[in-house]
Amino acid sequence: MAKKQSSAAKAAALKAKQAPSLLSVDPVVDPVFAQGAIRSYLVTDPAPTLLKKRSLLGSNEWILIAVLLVASYYVRMYNLSYPKSVVFDEVHFGGFARKYILGKYFMDVHPPLAKMLFAAVASYGGFKGDFEFKSIGDYFPEGTPYVLMRQFPALLGIGTVLLAYFTLRSSGVRPVIAFATSFLLLVENSNVTISRYILLDSPLLFFIAASIFAWKKFEIQTPFSAGWFKSLIATGVALGLALSSKWVGLFTVAWVGLSCVYQMWFIVGDLSVSAKKVVAHAFFRGSILLGVPALLYLFFFAVHFQVLSKEGDGSAFMSSAFRAGLEGNSIPKNIIAQVGLGSTVTIRHIDTQGGYLHSHEHYYPAGSKQQQITLYPHLDSNNKWFIEPYSNLTVYNETFVPLTDGMKVRLKHINSGKRLHSHDEKPPVSERDWQKEASCYGFEGFAGDANDDWVVEIVSHRTPEGEARNNVIALTSVIRFRHAMSGHYLFSSEVKLPEWGFGQQEVSAASSGRRALTHWYIETNENPMLSQSEARIINYPKLTLLQKFTESHKRMWKINQGLTDHHNWQSEPQEWPLMLRGINYWVREHRQVYLMGNAVTWWTVSSVIAVFFLYTAIQAIRWHTGSQIATDKNVYNFNFQAFSYILGWGLHYLPFFIMGRQLFLHHYLPALYFGILALGHFLELFTGYFLARSQFLQRFGLGLVTIFVALSAVFYINYSPLIYATNWTKDQCKRSKAISTWDFDCNTFHGNISEYSIDEAASLTSASKIADDLLKKVEEAHETPVAEPVQQVLKVEEPAAEDPVAEPVEEVVEVIDVSAQ
Repeated sequence: MAKKQSSAAKAAALKAKQAPSLLSVDPVVDPVFAQGAIRSYLVTDPAPTLLKKRSLLGSNEWILIAVLLVASYYVRMYNLSYPKSVVFDEVHFGGFARKYILGKYFMDVHPPLAKMLFAAVASYGGFKGDFEFKSIGDYFPEGTPYVLMRQFPALLGIGTVLLAYFTLRSSGVRPVIAFATSFLLLVENSNVTISRYILLDSPLLFFIAASIFAWKKFEIQTPFSAGWFKSLIATGVALGLALSSKWVGLFTVAWVGLSCVYQMWFIVGDLSVSAKKVVAHAFFRGSILLGVPALLYLFFFAVHFQVLSKEGDGSAFMSSAFRAGLEGNSIPKNIIAQVGLGSTVTIRHIDTQGGYLHSHEHYYPAGSKQQQITLYPHLDSNNKWFIEPYSNLTVYNETFVPLTDGMKVRLKHINSGKRLHSHDEKPPVSERDWQKEASCYGFEGFAGDANDDWVVEIVSHRTPEGEARNNVIALTSVIRFRHAMSGHYLFSSEVKLPEWGFGQQEVSAASSGRRALTHWYIETNENPMLSQSEARIINYPKLTLLQKFTESHKRMWKINQGLTDHHNWQSEPQEWPLMLRGINYWVREHRQVYLMGNAVTWWTVSSVIAVFFLYTAIQAIRWHTGSQIATDKNVYNFNFQAFSYILGWGLHYLPFFIMGRQLFLHHYLPALYFGILALGHFLELFTGYFLARSQFLQRFGLGLVTIFVALSAVFYINYSPLIYATNWTKDQCKRSKAISTWDFDCNTFHGNISEYSIDEAASLTSASKIADDLLKKVEEAHETPVAEPVQQVLKVEEPAAEDPVAEPVEEVVEVIDVSAQ
């Protein structure tokens, strides 16, 4: 019995000795080349042992993963309840979550998934939408589950760290180096900051990380196996989630697409793969990697439209047809279809969404100084126009005369009695030679003149076939108004009038410009010449999902392109790899939240990317001179994986150079994630290849990696007051400004740490006093008669009808501009 136990112990010891350690494991296999009739070729099917080599090793490796989990949980969850007020873009994304809960339609430049997830978390926490997230610094009241809402991105931040580890293991990095690289992400200051607040960046980065991991798992699967299909579908799903959170996900789709093209090049050249399998590769990769994200993207927008079923502040950006499908809308209904002489109409501009042709009894300060013509986005009696004949010889007061293509008419403003007019004057704001002023002109008893005459033209290519192309039909016919004397067309672009024009949209008469900006349609129509039996009633058609989807994307793109105003905390793409400045998130109570990266990690990533470009150039020269390159399996895997990740870095970074909108440091974070993964392969090559020939050198190399990770951790700790808004002194702050462009404000902080204790004591005293005062007021309320509320209501004044109303796009740009989208 004792001998059997001794034999078993020896076998177990031998097995343990033979099992690879966390450092000695070899996750790389030799590339296989075969000889064809004319040339050699790379065998693209993964080696049967590759998947096993890159699987987790057991309990020892799970310990590393557990350490990452516990450490990242502490780093990202620490004191999430502070600040107890709105931070940075929580103004927007907390506010959007509120609107989902209330069901009120809003407009944003980002797809809906991440915002809907925040809304779901808030709803789970009991949020009823009673806090508006109106301004940075607004304190959260009791009942707003802001901590729970912040925990959601924090959990996704933890998941991103773990995904980085699993991704590196799948791409051929040993456990110890994968752990060190993931730890760099764990203590990367900017990644910690974005994962602590109600922002879209953490969900986006998590879904991008999931896409990369799924793709790397796919690369090591046997083609057309169950694991291959599973990983391919998982990649498609993750890409769909990333794309549905932010349009940056398009860059990740492009990365997977180019990786596919790169791999297909070698598959086509692999003579062991039949033509049938090549076609199958192309079909399954293309259909799943494009089809699944597209379907998910459309599905989440369908949910978005379903949830936001009520009128809201974003409705003004949408067409009347879109708004007609929202609950509580004020869009006109049951409109008489036939438009004719004697009709009282409202005329809506199509392409700018500026609103209705409008006039009011205010005058241009220069030019003709006649009554203003504008576009006004809201329903108003000043939008009403009377269609009358250009000549009194035309009889229309006894019978209905339809408005036809080519008919000359005049448009009389109902409220002022003046007519739509144009003449040889420059418009009030635009100074192009091809634009002339449009105004309202006339006086009591004046019959009008030739400058009041306009020819109605039906735009056939934008009007459905049938009657609407001959006779003007409300809601259906797209029309133009040509000034009979000058040949100019009634025109409007997004140019706004200054304060004297109430910020409304300029209307002019134009001989050039984009043709679509001269297109209008009749929205409301009343004509006393039509009896009830003769009048056909029409309404806006119910839009399909694809029509809503298309219209919302046009608006999103337009608003996104309009974010061009200068922002105090914006930065340029060329500054990001050097991390020259950050973003101020929150300043209050002598504390600050300031987004900045971990300079140790950040600058090292930038350095290794520059080194890789130099290395690639040298290798290309060597290859052209006939030298053999990448013959070692470790170098071959490094080349393949580093190229893949740096391609991802470039695709998520370089497009920002051609964008005209405001840009901020956090736009670089997806590219940085790819860079950190590339850094992991540099560390792997450094410790596992160049130093593997000597155990001493390898240990020395691992020591250098340890020191590097420790320096990164020290940087994180030193600058953590800017992440967590904890106590810091002015002197500590000034000593921490390694470069002058880091513009966090050292004057924010106290001169001495002890002053924070005084503040806290004063805050407690103040809170106690407020509670006492409130208690006294409650007691007094039982004895004091309450004033009649009607008296207060009577003091409220109704806004004047002509109060300045900002055009919707300006309104949103202003809201978005207060912080960085």
